[in-house]
Amino acid sequence: MAGVEGFIYPNEVELQWSILIVLYPFITGLVAGAFILASLERVFNVSTVKPTYRLALLTALAFLIVAPLPLQMHLGHPERSFEMYITPHTESAMAMFGFIYLWYLMGVLVLEIWFDYRKDLVLTWKSSTGLKRQCYGALTLWSDDISPEALRIDDKIGRFITIVGIPSAFLLHGYVGFIFGSVKANPWWSTPLMPVVFLFSAIVSGVAAVMLLYMALCRVRRVPIDMPCLDTIAKYLFFAFVIDFSLELLDLTHRIYEAGDSFGALDFMVKTRLFVSHIVIQILIGTLLPILLLAVTQVTRLSDVTRRRIYGVAGVLTLVGIFAMRWNVVIGGQLFSKSLLGYTTYKMGFATREGLLPALLIMVLPFVILAVLLRVLPPWEEEAQLAKNKA
Repeated sequence: MAGVEGFIYPNEVELQWSILIVLYPFITGLVAGAFILASLERVFNVSTVKPTYRLALLTALAFLIVAPLPLQMHLGHPERSFEMYITPHTESAMAMFGFIYLWYLMGVLVLEIWFDYRKDLVLTWKSSTGLKRQCYGALTLWSDDISPEALRIDDKIGRFITIVGIPSAFLLHGYVGFIFGSVKANPWWSTPLMPVVFLFSAIVSGVAAVMLLYMALCRVRRVPIDMPCLDTIAKYLFFAFVIDFSLELLDLTHRIYEAGDSFGALDFMVKTRLFVSHIVIQILIGTLLPILLLAVTQVTRLSDVTRRRIYGVAGVLTLVGIFAMRWNVVIGGQLFSKSLLGYTTYKMGFATREGLLPALLIMVLPFVILAVLLRVLPPWEEEAQLAKNKA
């Protein structure tokens, strides 16, 4: 009880949603943002970001596969989660997430990646032997038609799936903000801007993640970075970040102007319990500083090396700020009592089921999956061309 202050109900001392619930919106945000970046080239014809198109799709898939894991670990009986498919409850936003997730995984990402990679899979299939040949043959569904007409149909279908995938990505992550924003009993969560803020912050985090991955993979592969591509990604990241921060300022202004009964309690919580995570990490380090760094690259002429370093620092700080935002929303909304007269603290374990160690392992898992995907489905054009020459 040392961390309890003021009057708080007994069932509010221990937080029900832990760091695992913080990870869930963070991971789904990376998925949505990465897919939006991929759509720039496929739908909006922003050709300069083409070097990151396939990487963005594979990144979205890797993180989407892991996305339900924090929720599964949080549940006391995770095996019961399959009942939402067997006995669907259409009036429950949480229950309907299962169908949204399944649609986005199988109906959008997997299909788009398959149509985009089908030619490369066929070429690898034809140029391989043994078990590898059998595996790639299965991936192509034993269809080897890569005629110009077949490829044209693949491209049309892939473009259509991407168009459908854009609102699907909005729905995938926007519904998370909808769940928080619709909790009227919690003044920290209850705001109509919550889904929109979550959506734009997802775009920011996904774009920043793909940008950092692209820079890191180019360094590992010892190939030059496509600076027009990197500059374009940074430009869109800057614009999305400005919009996201503007929406958060609009929400703050509305809360200050409204000044409801809960405003004093929330204001005190921000200045005390959430001062470091909200004011220092989220706003100063994770928002204002990366926006300032990206703004410098937009208004001044810097060398390629300097811009790459700035983009790297800004990308890392952006992800830190977005994670802090998720933390402050999920954890911060449980730190104050419904009496508005007391506060509690969140004590995170280390090796417990919902502790720091499982959270770190969950965050490492998408990169392991991505490494496997990059091995099986290389996104680099020169490797695809090499497979074609072998065939």
